[in-house]
Parts: sequence; structure tokens; C-alpha cells
Amino acid sequence: MKNLLTLLFLTFSLILTAQIHEPVKWQTTVEKISETEYILISKATIDAGWHLYAQDVIEDGPIPTLFTFDDQDAKLKLIGNTSEEEGYTIDDPIFNMEIKFFENSAVFKQKIRLTSPVNEINGTVEFMVCDDTRCLPPTEVDLLFTISKEAGITESIKKEGKPVVSIKKDSSSEKSLWGIFFIAFLSGFAALLTPCVFPMIPMTVSFFTKQSKTKAAGIKNAIIYGLSIIVIYVLLGILVSLLFGADALNALSTNVWFNVIFFVLLLVFAASFLGAFEIMLPNSWANKVDSQADRGGLIGIFFMALALAIVSFSCTGPIVGTLLVEAAAGGSQVGPIIGMLGFSLAIALPFALFAAFPGWLNSLPKSGGWLNTVKVVLGFLELALAFKFLSNADLVLQLHLLEREIFIAIWIAIFGALTFYLFGKIQLPHDSPVNHISVGRLSLGLIVLSFTIYMIPGLWGAPLNLISAFPPPQHYSESPYGVGFRQLGSGGGVSQSDIPDGAHLMAPNDILAFNDYDKGLAYAKKVGKPVMIDFTGHACVNCRKMEQNVWVNPKVLKMLKNDVVLISLYVDDKRKLNADEIVDSKLKPGKKLKYIGQKWSELQTIKYKTNTQPMYVLMDHTEENLIKPVAYTPDIDTYSNWLKEGISNFKK
Repeated sequence: MKNLLTLLFLTFSLILTAQIHEPVKWQTTVEKISETEYILISKATIDAGWHLYAQDVIEDGPIPTLFTFDDQDAKLKLIGNTSEEEGYTIDDPIFNMEIKFFENSAVFKQKIRLTSPVNEINGTVEFMVCDDTRCLPPTEVDLLFTISKEAGITESIKKEGKPVVSIKKDSSSEKSLWGIFFIAFLSGFAALLTPCVFPMIPMTVSFFTKQSKTKAAGIKNAIIYGLSIIVIYVLLGILVSLLFGADALNALSTNVWFNVIFFVLLLVFAASFLGAFEIMLPNSWANKVDSQADRGGLIGIFFMALALAIVSFSCTGPIVGTLLVEAAAGGSQVGPIIGMLGFSLAIALPFALFAAFPGWLNSLPKSGGWLNTVKVVLGFLELALAFKFLSNADLVLQLHLLEREIFIAIWIAIFGALTFYLFGKIQLPHDSPVNHISVGRLSLGLIVLSFTIYMIPGLWGAPLNLISAFPPPQHYSESPYGVGFRQLGSGGGVSQSDIPDGAHLMAPNDILAFNDYDKGLAYAKKVGKPVMIDFTGHACVNCRKMEQNVWVNPKVLKMLKNDVVLISLYVDDKRKLNADEIVDSKLKPGKKLKYIGQKWSELQTIKYKTNTQPMYVLMDHTEENLIKPVAYTPDIDTYSNWLKEGISNFKK
């Protein structure tokens, strides 16, 4: 009976895999607003059981839906970002994040302004769809929008009955903005403790209390001064948002050049804080602002606040720049504004409080060398953060130049050097001589030392949950379990020195795997084992379920390690093919295969007549199937029996 059920399941799997799926159909219409402004409407009709992912899926999640529009030689301008319906949001346990998707249908709108007359606008949508058992590779569809004087919403869109609204900020977006505000607020307090700002507190507050006729007037002037600081920095955040625009900010997290530029920028900021040089605005700016500050009244107070921002720029500039970079890279257009609000609030708050309670000034510590220590600590933090942006660029390009072990080693070196600095073993250009270490400095040094020691096991595979958002994922490494690892588990033990060309140890199960078809097949012939092809994807949910729930079973894992050669082909691999590998698509005439993932997706579609993942194929050295391929197979016994039968057929 069990064998009969297995046969029925395999037959059903074959039926599922022996077809090409196109579960999403696209329609385009145009709504006219004025003679120059239009709304481009893209409607997706989704087959039952499938779901299409939203545009705002964050990095390391499924492939989001992305729209691009041809600017027709600068004849049109995009206004805002593409809006979408509300959809559904779930807390996905595989990707460990909130993910938004659509079922049945979805409507997307993009507002544009024409600067010159055009009849047609070309666009492209890239998207990914999944159902409960499989996913399709990322797909690109060309869109054509026809512009006419009578352009309007077509009847098919009207009948849909679903209002299209701007993208709703779900709880994850709100949490992100609160996170930006909180970090910016803490950064503002850190900026207060720098040599450029801290000495200004008693000086400024004393000025207001002495120059004002009454205590109430002094408090009022100090509050106006604080509000002026907030206005100045918030205006800076607004300027950044307007200069970049929503579309650019949404692209920052995965754009290679932005990440590289941010990396260099943070290195410059770090060097400045460490004492290599000072970043200063022109002195003429400060002189002109000071002259305006002498005018008195509200205008004079505002220019006093502006003078503070300019004079303290050598200390606050790197912090402000880092905050703007981080907020902008979050993809939210209001992120830089929220960041500057939090930062300026922390800067302004002490001036108002000390003006209200001038007696508190006596409790402030005296200025001294400790202020430069704060700057140096911030410099080390900037230096560590810089490598996160370099890591982002490396991950997008899949260069494997800054893999997990190297990243962690760099952070260990940075925070180790910070530990030596706090213990007085290292001195930098603007430091005062260290005759003794204060209790506060010793305490901070012990915390940094503990953190440095905590990171060291990460070289040997520790997950490092405290900093999990910073280093590359565990699978993006020289070895899934770190430097010098040698597997000691049952069967299939492989050390780094034993790994053949083109192979790697696949985390978290330590299976020897290839990502190149030809190299994997050649190795299988060499060792006399059958080949198991794993058509998968970086963003394939059910692929991860198979790896985490089925492949870890001892009887399955033993066969994957000892009895087959695994070739994992990622259909969503966005690395570009070499120039001599770029060929015409056999499925889409006129299209070129530009990416590695497109190559494997077309191989699967042509040879196996299906385009869903996961899909598993057992074949011999002549590339003939040993058993019928299967798709998502969550039952361990069924999957294990499938492997056993295929391996047995190879031995026969």
C-alpha cells in the first residue's frame, strides 16, 4: 500500500512538473489627468492558488515586483513611486520577515508628466510568483502604454471594483521609521558629547539667561533657539529627500554604485573622527552667519542656531552624513526627514532644559580630553559600518570578495583596536596623555572587549544573532562553518582542502554542491556517482523548506552526502554571464540570455518542460533520467524512497 501511495505521489509530481506555467497575465491602460500628466495602469490577473509579491519586499526576501519605464529620451518624468493595492501581509517563518503579496489580481499605478508629445511608452515589469508548493523563476514582461487624447480607464479596470491607493505603510515600515528616529536620537546625544558641541551648552545657555531681562524671557529664547536647530536639520532632511526622490531612495539598498560611494564616504568620515583631518565648512559662511546673529530678535536667534550648525560641522557632519546615508538606504522618502528630526531633537533638548534649570549647569563635567575620546569611538563605529555597505555591493554582484569570515575578521580587528584604544594602549593625534583610565572608560573598554570576543566564534560558524543584520549570511562564506572547519559528521566528511574546483559546502547541512552544470557532471563521472540536479532559487520559499525540513533527516542527508553529486542551479541568479556565454533565447525570440539564472531557467524549461522550483532530477552520466523528476516533496519517506530508487537504478 505504501509503495502504491509513493507511485501515486510521483505520478502526481510528474503531472505538476511536466508543464510550463504562466499564472500571471498583464494588461495596460492609461488614465489622462491633464494635457501633460497621465497615470500608467498595469493590471495583473493572477491564477487561483498563486500569489505575486509586492514592490517593497526587503533585501534577502523573495523577488519583489519591479517596474521600469523608458524615458523616451527624457520626454517623460516619473512623479513619485509606483502605487499598489493593499494586498496581504504575513510573517514568513522561512525568510524571518514580514512579506506582502497579492492574490487573484493586483493593480499598479505610475503617475508621469510628459515634457514632449509621445504616442507610446515602453515599460518592463520583473516579478516572481509562488504557490504553496513551488515558485517560478523571476520573469520579465514588456509593457506597452498607448497615449491618446481620449486616454482613460478602460472598462475592464472599472469592473474590478478595487480602489488603487498609494502603498500603505505596514507595521514593518512603521517599525523601520521608528528605528531610524531612535538611532538618530541616540546619535544626537553622541554628537552633544563631542568637542565642537559640548562646550557650547554652558556658553549659549549663559548668554540667553544673562541677555534676557527675565528668567521667562531667557527660557523662551532658549526654546526658540532649540526649535531653530530642529528646523535647520529637518530642512536638510527634506532637501535630501527632494534631491533623491522616492524612486532613487528605493533603489539605494541594492544599487552597487550607491553602496560603494557610501562605503568611501563613511571611510572619509571615520578618518576625520580618528584625527586624520577635519571636515569644515568655509570660514566665510560662519562669518556671514555671525553677522546676522547680531541682529537680535527671532531672526538673530535663528542665525545663532545656524552658526552652531556650521561651527560644529567638523564633529556633527560625519554623524549627520552617516544618518542621512542610513535613512536614505532604507528606501523611505521620509526616512532622512525622520532621521534629522530625531538628531536635532537630541541636540536641541539640552539647551532648553538647561535654560529652564540653569543650576544643572554645575553638574556638567568639565571639558577635556574625554570629548576627543567620544569622537574617536564614533570614528571606529563609522569604520565598522562602512564595511556593511561594501558587503551589500559584494552580495549584489556575487563577487565573493567580502565573504562572511572576512567581514567578521575585519570587525574583530576594528573593535579589537577600539578595545586597545580605550585601555590606553593606542593614542591618536588629538588625544591627551593618558595617565590613568577612568571607571567609565574602563567599563566601556570591557564592554567592547566582550563584544570582540563574542564575534570570534563567528569564524567557526556561530550565528552571531546580536549582529545578524550586518555580516553576509552564513551560506555566503568560504565555509558554512568558518575558517579551518573539517566536518566530523556521519559520512561524506569533506575538508576545505578536499573540495573540488567549482564546489562548496552547502549550509546548513554541509553537502558538497556545485552551482555549475558542466563542472558538477564532470566530477560525478570522476567519482562514479549519479547526479542530482536541484533547480532552486535564492528567493524560493519551498526550496528552503525542503532544505531545512527534509534534507536534514539523517537517512536523506546520508544519501545526499555519500551517494549523489548535487548540482544546485539558481534560476534567480542575477550575476551576468561572460560575453562569450551570452546567447539568444530559444524560448523568447529576440531576447538575449544575460544572467546566469536565465541560463538555468531556460535549461529547465526546454529539457524538462517545466519552469517551477523546487524541482529535483536524478540522472546518469549520459544525462538520462534515472527516475521521474519530483517537485516539492515535504514527506520525508516519499522523498527518501525516490532517492533510493534512483540511486539503485544507477547501480544497476
